[in-house]
Amino acid sequence: MDLGLAGKAALVTGASAGLGLGAARALVEEGAHVVLCARGEARLGQAVGELSRVGRGQAVGLVGDVSIPAEPERIVRDAERAVGPLAILVANAGGPRAGSLLDLGEADWEAAYHLTLMSAVRLCRAVVPGMRQRRWGRIVFITSTSVKQPIDGLLLSNVFRPGVVGLAKSVANELAPAGITVNCVCPGPYETDRIAELMQDRAARFGIDAAEARRRYLEGVPVGRFGVPIELGRAVAFLASGQAAFVTGSAWSVDGGSVRGIFG
Repeated sequence: MDLGLAGKAALVTGASAGLGLGAARALVEEGAHVVLCARGEARLGQAVGELSRVGRGQAVGLVGDVSIPAEPERIVRDAERAVGPLAILVANAGGPRAGSLLDLGEADWEAAYHLTLMSAVRLCRAVVPGMRQRRWGRIVFITSTSVKQPIDGLLLSNVFRPGVVGLAKSVANELAPAGITVNCVCPGPYETDRIAELMQDRAARFGIDAAEARRRYLEGVPVGRFGVPIELGRAVAFLASGQAAFVTGSAWSVDGGSVRGIFG
């Protein structure tokens, strides 16, 4: 299916690796001109070089940290200078620190609030005026299955990521008359640096090695494996397209069946 994304300008944050890079890759393959934003310049340069060889679209790197209050507005402004008015925003950020109630201090909560929730709010506020003026836009938030069922040891994610879904649901209602859709994708376990970090954390907590932690985790994933980032990226690309014009306010599980609830 041709998603009709050729020439569309897009911004993907947290895009130098993992799920953000998977989303950026899918958009570039469809012909979109994509600004990849991330904190680390070296890794970002590698990602841009990689995507410059994979599709019809353009890949541009932009260094930025969405957890800093003033940065999202600046990132959007610089992205539009690079590729033109943004039609697509994919808001992604690295997961907050793992831990349970007594492991986490005030600074951890404050950092997670800015990284996970307020980065989404600020990016949304920065792109919406232009999208509303042009009467077309696609906003996709990359969240987690923690918005549907809590994940042991990820208290900060369990608290703040559902707030992003609340944002998406509310803003979707406001923006639908202007031709702007707002959706979330809720990834389960994927082969990323984050999952490697979480398996190490589980191994330490249960006194086992990382391989055994992976084996036990996969017992709860019906497809029997971790996903690869491009699989999430293709779901993002569909939601970012004109083909998904009637999909808004949704939270899609892209998780290999990990969420067992009826409404998962």
